[in-house]
Amino acid sequence: MDTNEHEHVIEVTDLRRVYGGGFEAVRGITFHVKRGEIFALLGTNGAGKTSTVEVLEGLAAPAAGRVRVLGSDPRTERSVVRPRTGVMLQEGGFPSELTVAETVRMWAGCTSGARPVDEALDLVGLGPRSRVRVKQLSGGERRRLDLALALLGDPEVLFLDEPTTGLDAEGRRDTWELVRRLQETGTSVLLTTHYLEEAEVLADRLAILHQGRIAATGTPAEVTASQPARISFELPAGYFLGDLPALGELGVVGHEQAGRTVRLRTYEVQRAATELLVWARDNGVELHGLDVRSASLEEAFLRIAGRNAADAAEKTEVAA
Repeated sequence: MDTNEHEHVIEVTDLRRVYGGGFEAVRGITFHVKRGEIFALLGTNGAGKTSTVEVLEGLAAPAAGRVRVLGSDPRTERSVVRPRTGVMLQEGGFPSELTVAETVRMWAGCTSGARPVDEALDLVGLGPRSRVRVKQLSGGERRRLDLALALLGDPEVLFLDEPTTGLDAEGRRDTWELVRRLQETGTSVLLTTHYLEEAEVLADRLAILHQGRIAATGTPAEVTASQPARISFELPAGYFLGDLPALGELGVVGHEQAGRTVRLRTYEVQRAATELLVWARDNGVELHGLDVRSASLEEAFLRIAGRNAADAAEKTEVAA
């Protein structure tokens, strides 16, 4: 047993995954998930999220690198790992003629120490739909059924691959609340999602994948702090951009102007905003439309993806 098992429930070291034809979907990534932590993997389509999770779930072998889940290899020691983990795939395949309760009962027969069927359904809000045939469920209800099956064995580690796809806003927030409750009882969660708000709300830490590599990692706050805050306002009548305090002295790292509207980017938002307000007071003017805000995770994500795409394009152009 790995000596880090008590602290790290998932350990990934230089993981690579290659598909037929030599396409390298995962290109040497390293990260870990602590016990009791919610860790989110983010990335654009094709970034390598699902390819990574499939290796962690024991569904695929790595081309290179080392993976451990609860101290064991999830593929070669599957009989040790599988009873202690729960897996919610992007899409489950259920017999359409079975009822919801029959589906869970069938799955429970293959699960060690399974919860009672009614308890599993109540967890995900499907209790009232237990006698409905699977083919009559909405897309969101099928995702809830997927989650119920993943939770049957009261897992120590839970893999959630796009868990709220197809859910309405209320269903998504109900799922978030359930994930938080599971964390409070000691369950560790590895989550992939396209909903950046979901990662921002739930994740203790996250990694952003781009083209098979980790482009950024840390807490949501750390990742967003790597991007500049924004200050926007309208120039007062009769004033021009050059009349403002020197932007470099405000810690401004970039700016745009559209008509009378100025947008500044800065890593020193308090200093820049204070100096602008003092300037406006001293000149007896008002900064209409003043908006000061920190970067969001979405902005960080888009800038990281865009920056890496630009770098790749530049390398391709140089090589040509």
